[in-house]
Amino acid sequence: MQSILDAINEWIKEILIGAINGNLSTMFGDVNEKVGTIANEVGQTPQGWNANIFSMIQTLSENVIVPIAGLVITYVLCYELISMVTEKNNMHDIETFMFFKWIFKAFVAVFIVTNTFNITMAVFDMAQHIVSGAAGVIGGDTNIDVAEALAAMQEGLEDMEIPELLLLVLETSLVSLCMKIMSVLITVILYGRMIEIYLYCSVSPIPFATMTNREWGQIGNNYLKGLFALGFQGFLIMIPLLVLVRL
Repeated sequence: MQSILDAINEWIKEILIGAINGNLSTMFGDVNEKVGTIANEVGQTPQGWNANIFSMIQTLSENVIVPIAGLVITYVLCYELISMVTEKNNMHDIETFMFFKWIFKAFVAVFIVTNTFNITMAVFDMAQHIVSGAAGVIGGDTNIDVAEALAAMQEGLEDMEIPELLLLVLETSLVSLCMKIMSVLITVILYGRMIEIYLYCSVSPIPFATMTNREWGQIGNNYLKGLFALGFQGFLIMIPLLVLVRL
């Protein structure tokens, strides 16, 4: 009779251990897959992530936003010219050099606006280079050997009793479910980031049009800071992921 009870006990333990191994295998596989996905997604440039959307955004920017940026440049340059002339003792101390300076500023402003997309893409190309370099290091460090991890846990699982195994089944099932929810949230965050990047790129000519002005230039400077922040956001996403997985 005792042998029958022992056999039933072992059978139940095998079922529970199999369930635990299945949950852990799925969880570790999801971690490896999601790390690879994040490393790939955050390293994408706007034109590489979706060429069709990027082409549409570029067309809208060049055909709709650039003319508005031209009006902004005109207003800013006229305002600056009037300020330069009137601040010199009501036109009594006008110097020829200040007109050359104004012409140079106008040239730089027009050059920046006409090359807005080249400047914007250069920021993301630089960020992609940094993220790609980090992905090679992080990807190797975070890759979990599922078979080795499960083999290391087998002896400890076999020593547990049925109540402990039942509790562990519930815990691993809950953690596995949380990982799937996190996977969905991470996907939403990555897509949201790219949408934000496209929005930033679409209106870029307008803030760039203000950069050469002393008073309005803060708009362009703040925009450029935000652009660099978006570019390096991918690298900052990968660092907490590395810390989380290594824990």
